[in-house]
This record gives sequence, structure tokens and C-alpha cells, in this order.
Amino acid sequence: MAELKHTPLNQKHREANAKLVDFSGWEMPIHYGSQIEEHNIVRTDAGMFDVSHMLPVDIKGEGVRDFLKKLVANNVDKLQHTGKALYSCMLHEGGGVVDDLIIYFMNESWFRLVVNAGCADKDIAWMEVQRNKYAPDLEIKPLRELAMIAVQGPKAAEKLWQALPGSEPLTRPIKPFNAVLIGQMFVARTGYTGEDGFEIMLPATAAPFFWQALLDAGVKPCGLGARDTLRLEAGMNLYGQDMTETTTPLESGLAWTVDLKSERDFIGKDSLLRLPVSRQLVGLLLLDKGVLRAHQHVLTQEGEGEITSGSFSPTLNASIALARIPVGVDLGDEVEVEIRDKRLKARVVKYPFVRNGKALV
Repeated sequence: MAELKHTPLNQKHREANAKLVDFSGWEMPIHYGSQIEEHNIVRTDAGMFDVSHMLPVDIKGEGVRDFLKKLVANNVDKLQHTGKALYSCMLHEGGGVVDDLIIYFMNESWFRLVVNAGCADKDIAWMEVQRNKYAPDLEIKPLRELAMIAVQGPKAAEKLWQALPGSEPLTRPIKPFNAVLIGQMFVARTGYTGEDGFEIMLPATAAPFFWQALLDAGVKPCGLGARDTLRLEAGMNLYGQDMTETTTPLESGLAWTVDLKSERDFIGKDSLLRLPVSRQLVGLLLLDKGVLRAHQHVLTQEGEGEITSGSFSPTLNASIALARIPVGVDLGDEVEVEIRDKRLKARVVKYPFVRNGKALV
């Protein structure tokens, strides 16, 4: 069995008595005591996550924009000023999702991507194959020398400014889905929680000191357990569950990230235009007692579906899920979920369930 990889903050997690688990080949903290407390602190104050297992990748050279127009389903022509970010899926020819990622525009010969930990090697290999085919002169450079820390919550900004003196004038103006370079730090107003916050890339050697500065400013460390319940409440897809290589973005609630209007041809476009969309991703709110979990069967009047992500929602004090079910089932409809030989009632609802601390269902 391969040895688990460690982020530059592994020692910090050990000092804080984190419960460490194997996540995509990385030893990562699942929680530091109470997952629900960590979840609630992000909804009400500020928490931080070690997301150094994710991989930033710089693509540089002449023609990088044209290459990305071919590589991803969203249209990078939306990126016109330095630091602007775009969320997109990278598809294979059949329209299935190779990975979802964020793309930052730095200049016409430099874009920065951030890809998922579990897909990083596969993604780089895929990008290199496409680069060799369409733009052989481009450089694709994985940035393993960078660590990444997410500071999230309604008080994330003020606590970041406390931890990083002098950063307020540079980071206060950043709008959501934009980033700025501050020396060797790349500060983006992005996140995976449905709250305000920042994702900060910085040299791995500096990460433990910055983590400590955030701790001293009163930011609480949070594990991947809380990150998962927060993103589920925020209605954000998880790669490998809510979207996969065998599902298209159109079946995964991600039609808004797919540009089918422009003339631009991208990998997978032909399949998306050709394939019928018979399934949709919806939110479920459990009406009976129990907990919704991935892979449970959903029974609807239009046929069977499956839960892709499910959990107890600390903010709503109820069980919620994302589920892929047949098209034709509408918001407000009741469905049944098979849980341990029982059929429990759930209502189809619009997600996100929670944004900026407010319940939406």
C-alpha cells in the first residue's frame, strides 16, 4: 500500500489532535473534535481548512486562451481582467466530466488552474495529451511547492486582515471569484462553503507560520467533515459523487457552466448536443426520521434515481441530499428513499439549501 502524502501543515494538525484519515492518498484532518461545531463556526464566525492536497497548475505560453477554449466547457472569454476566476468542467469526448476546476486569468500568456486532489495526476496527463495535440508549445506546470489554506465564514475577512497586517487595502476590494497576487501569496475570494472567504496559495515553507497567525487571530481549524456538510448545504457538487466520468454536466446541475451558445468547439461539445438529457440533479429534504446517504435509491413517479450526496444538515437540523432522478419530477413533488428496507418520504427542493448563513428551504 502506498504511503500517504502529507501537506506542509501535517504537523499543525497533529499538534491540534486532529483525527487524520486517508483522503485521495493524502493524510488529512476529518475533524479536530466536533464536526458540527466546526460546521457552525464557519456559518457564524470564521474557520480555516487545509486544502493543500488540491493542485494549482500554471499553463503558460502564446495561445493559452485558445487552448483553454478547446479544453473546458465554460467559455474563458469571460475572463478579461487580471485575477478573474471561472468555474468549469473539463470533459472527455463522450461528454463525461474528467474534473471540475477553477481557472484564473493572470495575463494572455498565463492562466492558473486549480484541480481536485484525487484527479490531479489524471488531469495533468489529460491536459498534456490535449496540449500535444492542439498547442505543443505551451508549458503545463503543476505547482506542488505551494500550500493552500481556505479561510471561510462571515468574519473571514476581518480575521484574515488581523493575521496578515497590511493586506486589507489589497484584499478588501476583491469581489467574489476574483484574486490578487500579494508578493508570493495568491489570494482568491473563492470557497466551497457558501460563505464569504478566501482561498490563499502560498509557499509551502510559509504555510505553518501563516496557519499559526490565523490561529492567533481566532480562526478555528476545521476538517474535511465540516467542509463536506458545508458544501452540501451550499449545493456544491463533489467530483466522483455528484458528477463523474459517466455523467455529463447537464445531468449534474451544471448546465450554467457549459457554453453551448457560442460557435466555439470544445472537447465533449458534440456529445452534449447529441445526447438526450433524461436525468436531473435535484435537492431532497427528508420528511421522515433518518439520514440520507449517497447511493440510496430514490423512487419517483417517473422511475428510479439515486442519491449522489447526502448528510445531516446542522444548519437546517434536517437530513438533505443531492440526487440524480428522472427528468419530469418537479420541485415540491414527494418521492420515497429506500433506507434499510424502509421507504421514507422526501420532498424535491431547489438547492442551495443554505447560503451566507441563511436557510433557503
